[in-house]
Amino acid sequence: MIMVATIVLYLLWVNGLPPLISMLCGDRWGRPLDGGRVWRDQQPIFGPHKTIRGIVASLLGGIMAAPLIGVAWWVAAIAALLAMSGDLLSSFIKRRRTLKSGTEIVILDQLFESLFPILFLDQVLKLTWVQIAAILVLFITIANWSSRFWYFILYRPPLANYPRQLRSSVRLREWRACHTPLARWQSLFNLTSFLSDLVFLTTVFKMTGLYEKGKRNALKIQVVEKTFSFPSLPDSFDQFRILLLTDLHLDGLDGLTEELINHLQDIEVDLCLIGGDIRMLTYGPIAPCLSHLRRLLPHIRTQHGLLGVLGNHDCLEMTPDFEEAGLVILINESWPIARNGEQIWVVGVDDPHFYKMADAKQAFRDVPDQAFTIFLAHSPEAYQQAAQCQTRLYLCGHTHGGQICLPERGPILTNSRAPRFTASGSWRHQEMQGYTSRGAGPSGIPLRFNCPGEISLITLVKGELKAASSASAIISGC
Repeated sequence: MIMVATIVLYLLWVNGLPPLISMLCGDRWGRPLDGGRVWRDQQPIFGPHKTIRGIVASLLGGIMAAPLIGVAWWVAAIAALLAMSGDLLSSFIKRRRTLKSGTEIVILDQLFESLFPILFLDQVLKLTWVQIAAILVLFITIANWSSRFWYFILYRPPLANYPRQLRSSVRLREWRACHTPLARWQSLFNLTSFLSDLVFLTTVFKMTGLYEKGKRNALKIQVVEKTFSFPSLPDSFDQFRILLLTDLHLDGLDGLTEELINHLQDIEVDLCLIGGDIRMLTYGPIAPCLSHLRRLLPHIRTQHGLLGVLGNHDCLEMTPDFEEAGLVILINESWPIARNGEQIWVVGVDDPHFYKMADAKQAFRDVPDQAFTIFLAHSPEAYQQAAQCQTRLYLCGHTHGGQICLPERGPILTNSRAPRFTASGSWRHQEMQGYTSRGAGPSGIPLRFNCPGEISLITLVKGELKAASSASAIISGC
């Protein structure tokens, strides 16, 4: 009986590693094993969920678990590879039946990935037919029900009125960021940021005597004007002014809200866009940042209202409070702005960085063909999606311009998977112009060096396409 139990555990381990690694790593190193190629029936060979990363993870995990079943490492390695071969065979069969990757078929999903390694291990461990049958029955039953339980708890389809697309990893991340009863444990759930920001970096800057200077720098906010020219801009929107505020982190630095209000007193615009990250931490209570936001928004003078998107510090539960305060949140949605019978569209996507839920195709579903569009995202990481949808102007933040930069050498870190040319200021990708704000507030630690906070004033001009950096000016700040 012990032998049966240990082999079942081994099989659950090697077959469970690929989806576990997929959840942890997301799109990184996720190259499909079939390279995206199709079979003679024009269907994928295995599908996008079968990756080289998953095979390697199962192989290494199998080798590590060799002592569990009392065999040599190379025996465990072969058994793991046979389990993956069985899994690939199941996927190949399902693709021939034109079933989508991820579709579950009981027994077919579990049979070959357990039968192949069991028959091999039988040559080494001399299993009886009763043991082989018991292993198959236990593995198929446990694997099937654990898969169903995993799906029910972490990957349930959203409600009909739920605006996000969800994966298991997103549910875990939102749960740990927004579930109030977990307050006492939230620093453990976010141990990396807790240690790096609140312990290591804070200690280093305090020991060097630069901490207070960094805080003063963070309150010296600049108002930066940018002008972008577009031949396709509707005539009624020539000289249209947009106030872009990103990465407010209002509850992270005393005096920040007051400083922003002082700058906004004399600014009047046609539209205000807020690029996410209202809260300072990625976990904990949301009430303090909401209190600051309610104080700030009445000081924004805008003719066409306030539109925003969620950042990686924001969670879906905050949306009703944002909208009650007057900020309309676009979650893979679009919003038309009308003037004199003409329109432009603001397209807002969910966070592309941490939750990775930006869906440009979904956001553009109501946008007319050839419409002039402004793409609002928290980070620049959705820039390729936006360009494919013929976006004219991409506006974002998240990077803080690096926040801590070397003189004349730019940011040390950008915290973005997008190319560094998108990390700060004006940029271009194909026919799309882009602008990445340095953000109004600091993140992680309330310090800035060689990278002041920013309020962005953007003017749209009808005219020939020019380099986006051709017209800019700092009109206040240090």
